Amino acid sequence: MTASAATSCPKLGFGLPVSGSWARRDNLAEIARLAEEAGYASLWTFQRLLYPERDPMGPMYRSVADPLTTLAFVAALTSRARLGVAIVNAPFYSPVMLAKQLATIDELSEGRLDAGLGLGWVADEFVASGVPMQRRGARLDEFLECLKAVWTTDVVEFEGEFYRIPRSYIDPKPVQRPHPPILLGGDAEAALRRVGRVADGWITRSRHDLRRIPEDLRIIRDAASQAGRDPDAIRVIVRGVLRLSETRSDDNEGRPQLTGTARQIMDDLELLGAQGVDEVFIDLNFVPEIGDPSAEADSAMNRAVHVLETFAPAR
Repeated sequence: MTASAATSCPKLGFGLPVSGSWARRDNLAEIARLAEEAGYASLWTFQRLLYPERDPMGPMYRSVADPLTTLAFVAALTSRARLGVAIVNAPFYSPVMLAKQLATIDELSEGRLDAGLGLGWVADEFVASGVPMQRRGARLDEFLECLKAVWTTDVVEFEGEFYRIPRSYIDPKPVQRPHPPILLGGDAEAALRRVGRVADGWITRSRHDLRRIPEDLRIIRDAASQAGRDPDAIRVIVRGVLRLSETRSDDNEGRPQLTGTARQIMDDLELLGAQGVDEVFIDLNFVPEIGDPSAEADSAMNRAVHVLETFAPAR
């Protein structure tokens, strides 16, 4: 069963190999090529700076390649698929530095970048980045203002509580105008309302309960309407931690979404589409048999290619 058979299926993207044993240069190039040829709409990375020794978070976070460097590499290997980061944590950067990096990727990809940003949640990463974890919501709000100013203003000048830019030319500007789509992560109510107020789209996290999607979208759209924005213009993107099985589970009440046979997963995708999800990207980095550094590398790659081919939109 393939995506093309489902009329209400969201667009499908594919997570690039950035975590664990399959995250090798040759595999990265191969997955990018195969996914684009198979008709996937987008390719995605994610960020993890470090893995706390005292509070391990799960094997998929143990070894993660830099997401922006990876997208720059893939930009040179592809020509059609959009390139997304889901996500980088804004507080770890200065707005000027991140604006420059993202504008460069947008140029290298000829306008294919989707810029996913978040707050961050690992305390040790804030320590290592030299920024306080407190008031990170307010910091993100100002960061977004500053980022947009860099991308859209000829002579940039910014004066805020957290960030300051003296009058400067900051070029080149992104290819996409007024700027690359800004997508936000997070699933707390405050984060969802921020999406509705200021973002171009929302990305779910790897452990998000997909049964919450209708209520999440209600919060986002209410916030958009209150801000005078078009609620239907906000993209909704699900990170799909997909677990494909040859055996059908008859316990539909207890079965996690995007888990089961190809037919069951296709039913889940159709349901998400009907609920208002625009895109699901399959992210196998969060499947232990693939994203764990101890997984056998060739086996992990073979599993990933099998899933990629099973749900290929062009077939």
